[in-house]
Amino acid sequence: MKLSEELKWRGFWNQATFTDQNIIDEKDFTLYLGADPSADSLHVGHLAFYMMGRQFLERGHKVILLVGGGTGVIGDMRDTEERELKPLDEIEHNKKALSTQVSSLFSGQDFTLVDNYDWLKDLQLLPFLRDIGKKFNMAELTGRDFFKARIKAGGGLSFAEFSYTLLQGYDFWHLHKNHGVNLQIGGSDQWGNLLSGVELIRKKESAEVYAMTCPLVINKSTGRKFGKSEGGAVWLDPAKTSPYKFYQFWLNSDDQSAIDYLKLFTLLGREQIEQIESDHQANLSARLAQKILALEVTKLVHGEDIAKNVVKATEVLFGNADIAGSNDSEIEILSNEIPTIEFSNRKSISDALIETKLAKSRGEARRLITSNAVSVNTQKIAEDQPVQAKSLIKKGKNSFILVK
Repeated sequence: MKLSEELKWRGFWNQATFTDQNIIDEKDFTLYLGADPSADSLHVGHLAFYMMGRQFLERGHKVILLVGGGTGVIGDMRDTEERELKPLDEIEHNKKALSTQVSSLFSGQDFTLVDNYDWLKDLQLLPFLRDIGKKFNMAELTGRDFFKARIKAGGGLSFAEFSYTLLQGYDFWHLHKNHGVNLQIGGSDQWGNLLSGVELIRKKESAEVYAMTCPLVINKSTGRKFGKSEGGAVWLDPAKTSPYKFYQFWLNSDDQSAIDYLKLFTLLGREQIEQIESDHQANLSARLAQKILALEVTKLVHGEDIAKNVVKATEVLFGNADIAGSNDSEIEILSNEIPTIEFSNRKSISDALIETKLAKSRGEARRLITSNAVSVNTQKIAEDQPVQAKSLIKKGKNSFILVK
């Protein structure tokens, strides 16, 4: 399958500065994609265009990953309000974190990592306005969607944020001159900024370069931007979203979305995904697509060992796996996600229920036990008994206590 066909089948193809899709299959590209250090982690909403970049990389094209230490000082404009400027030390911290993170996503691959602070920090205002600013037409800039959305919101915008699109255009030009970059990719909300680079290079160098976007992924079950949950964004950083919660996010996808996400967020081939879809449709209750999706994306972001431990921890909670066979890493995952108590031979099951507030009183705890609402290591109990070391107490379907 040609790369152009692959991109369309997977759902990456959105906008492009060219109409002939054969360009994608016939040219050799050095492309770049970037992220600003507005936070110290990417979230899963960013992941789509990085996976789009992987598709190019897998076909032998060169990829440059940019961390926007320079543009991050200003901040890309929001649709509704002025972005709050971050302290420089916070930007530096975020930049280092993102550099590590994007490098991990492309681990084992041949790519180049750059920081636009390295060239933007030395720009002088008057030469920039003379050489770069004169290449931009205000009528074109104010006609772009990002500008109109901001004005429609009624808040206006500062010159600093308005200049962001010029700086991103400058990035493209700089990378074109110094690294031979001829394609920039990003999310569809960056379309206007991508065009700035294409136009600047055409005017300054009389050269044709290209831009492509992938669509912003929308959670079909909630209608919200992908990656936003009730608790906020789902982050790639394990300190912000635990690998267990990350895995559960994907595991909870609806049936159709799971197939779409397998195309967007994994490196599985077309034949593999189509076979998964067929097997999934044959037995929806098994949730095969969701399980494979959750495993593959967790492996990609957190590594194979952590992914396997998370799967085992999930099976201990919701499957038939016995906690006795869990290793220390799996126990640690569980202890971070569910109420945990230390073993004591003086504690009973009812003590554990009260200590973790799963029962309000000893009488309620005993009623839960005698009504078969409590199990220990998957076995229902009918009367109170001492707790066991390294055991899992379960109340109802979704309430747990880990005894360490």
